[in-house]
Amino acid sequence: MTKAIRIHANGGPDVMKWEDVPTPEPGPGEALVRHAAVGLNYIDVYFRTGLYKAPLPATIGMEGSGTIVAVGSGVTDLAPGDRVAYAGGPIGAYATERVIAADRLVKLPDAIDFNTGAAMMLQGLTAQYLLRRTYNVQPGQTILVHAAAGGVGLILCQWAKHLGATVIGVVSTAEKAELAMQHGAAHVIVGHANLAAEVKRMTGGAMVPVVYDSVGKDTFIPSLDCLAPLGLMISFGNASGPVPPVDLGVLTAKGSLYVTRPTLATYTAKRADLVAGAVDLFDVVASGAVAIRVNQTFPLREAAAAHRALEGRETTGSTVLLP
Repeated sequence: MTKAIRIHANGGPDVMKWEDVPTPEPGPGEALVRHAAVGLNYIDVYFRTGLYKAPLPATIGMEGSGTIVAVGSGVTDLAPGDRVAYAGGPIGAYATERVIAADRLVKLPDAIDFNTGAAMMLQGLTAQYLLRRTYNVQPGQTILVHAAAGGVGLILCQWAKHLGATVIGVVSTAEKAELAMQHGAAHVIVGHANLAAEVKRMTGGAMVPVVYDSVGKDTFIPSLDCLAPLGLMISFGNASGPVPPVDLGVLTAKGSLYVTRPTLATYTAKRADLVAGAVDLFDVVASGAVAIRVNQTFPLREAAAAHRALEGRETTGSTVLLP
């Protein structure tokens, strides 16, 4: 048997139950992975609450690292004993063991431990496509990053600085402001009440060409006000709730703006793109340009406590669940 966190109904953290489930067997093109660590991400909350739909009962979680136990037929580039990591769908990571399509796994370099591997994949690959593909950040640009002290935020700040950009980070507390500054943010704004005015002051009126916003409803319009004409608003999360319907005329009035709502699943749908993004991520981590901060760990069986901390904005950097 395998242990797993399962939900039988959508709701608060207490709907997650630690249960015995049959150990799965890998089918053709699949691998059985014994988890060493499981990544905690805000998208897990969306699946738990029902904002993102999944058939019930469900085991949530989209990121993990561990060792391959067995492979199914047709798998030739992975073998039992290989250290691997993954991020993205389908859900099912909150378990001691799981089966997953082998083409979703990447080999974990020896220099990267399992906790870092579990913490870096979803957040790191997200930062990679946001900075290199959704908007290709260039040296000398100034960009705005919301939740700059969170898991993705700290990676974005470091990586953007490595690329030669100036980062304005937005955080919720003075303590988080200090953390963002330590990880590459050149300027930090606490709260978003006067966001556009602060960005205008910091940029000498130029505003920014791109905003990275994982907060959602509460910051969407203030973020648009921070953009220069023809700027790009990248909304990639809903921590404060989903963005309500928007009159596209607002984009015209605010300077012919662009808006996108990207997902990691789209950017890594092709294995070649997944591998290329992972190699790019492993390179910046191995070089020291980006440090992955695992600032909290919880036993997997205590996933409810981890979710409470995440939703209560009590976490910084990355969090992993330990089977």
